[in-house]
Amino acid sequence: MPWFTLKADALAQEQITEAAGRLVIEAQRRISTSLKRVLLLPPDLTRAHSGAGKITEWIYHEILAREPSAHVRVIPTLGQHVPHTAAENRWMFGSIPNEIILAHDWRRGVSHIGEIPASLVKETTGGAADWPIPVDLNSTLMDEPWDLIVNIGHVVPHEVLGFANHNKNYFIGLGGKETICASHIAAAVYGIEKNLGCLVTPLRACYNHAEEMLLGRLPDVYFQIVMQRDTHGHLVTSGIFVGDDLETYLEAARLSREQNITLFNKPLKKIVAVMQADEFRATWVANKAIYRTRMAIADGGELLIIAPGVERFGEQPEVDALIRKYGYKGTPRTLALFKTEADMQAISHGVAHLIHGSSEGRFTITCAPGHLSREEIEQVGYQYADVAEMLKRYDPAVMKEGWNTMPDGEEVFYISTPSAGLWSTEAKLNDSARRELAAR
Repeated sequence: MPWFTLKADALAQEQITEAAGRLVIEAQRRISTSLKRVLLLPPDLTRAHSGAGKITEWIYHEILAREPSAHVRVIPTLGQHVPHTAAENRWMFGSIPNEIILAHDWRRGVSHIGEIPASLVKETTGGAADWPIPVDLNSTLMDEPWDLIVNIGHVVPHEVLGFANHNKNYFIGLGGKETICASHIAAAVYGIEKNLGCLVTPLRACYNHAEEMLLGRLPDVYFQIVMQRDTHGHLVTSGIFVGDDLETYLEAARLSREQNITLFNKPLKKIVAVMQADEFRATWVANKAIYRTRMAIADGGELLIIAPGVERFGEQPEVDALIRKYGYKGTPRTLALFKTEADMQAISHGVAHLIHGSSEGRFTITCAPGHLSREEIEQVGYQYADVAEMLKRYDPAVMKEGWNTMPDGEEVFYISTPSAGLWSTEAKLNDSARRELAAR
């Protein structure tokens, strides 16, 4: 059971601050009275809207107030994303000194600690995947002694794990290349639309097993954030769940499922989604607009993604090159190529991304990027739109969350932060083909 929870339509900043302090008090009582060596694991800037950076800052100062000489380190759980700049760290984490914020190195900065057996992967995916998942995690996390490890993150529907955060912070956020690759392709071949919005997906079940078997010695606790939109359409914190067990995650995910999934009786003809420039600079992360809306879009419909910050496709050069070479052109074609192409096999998490980023020919994806050309966008299989024109027509300062009727009569469904939820028809969300591995 969680150590404690807070729930309200909108938690006040004072309540969130007090929760950060209470976490430290409870951790000293339950895990270790010593706070001489503490590791904080927040999300990266692609989840900055959750307020996790400010919460990390509050916890940092609470620890120093109790142990002024404490050795504190912060590792944003980047996975294979681009490390933060010093300016981005200041923007997200405020007064935390940049020199104690470490960049995760998914290639050279990990230690091998075990393996998720192929038999479990095969069992949980119903045979769709049948390979082992090596577990390589950040060396600072695994090889140094810690009195306390605090995982901070936003629980929200997710395309690979059903809902983000919890032990995703370890196995993806601080995972090595082989772990990330084997995990993502397993989730992709199982099926993105069977993962989205499920409490425990096959990969989540595998991670739960690995956490129990391989990470039991870690002195860790989770600070789980749930958000919803208030009556004015603003994202507010509606739940905080603090604890060190699976039920802490499940309670947070249940609230997220209740508050963060928007259901429709029939599919939508056009969705307009905006990806904020200060958070989303590659289609690798901006394509959350596709993942989170694909179950709501009608056959023959359109998704328009307005992404003024997008300047590349992949977070890493080799992934960017992979996307440019093969494009988002459907699962059958992608998996056929995966069987023969060495560059795809070398970075299979990129192949999973190609699968997730395709509409499978069912609807049109139009991208209005800030810094990519028409030729570049059309080359990967999307339609192109001019970002300035789209921002003028669908002005974020004027558009309201949900349905909008444009001056020429066009009806669109507008989403300002697709990464904060999931949109689906009732029929797709409740499809009998979707399978949950935990109690509903």
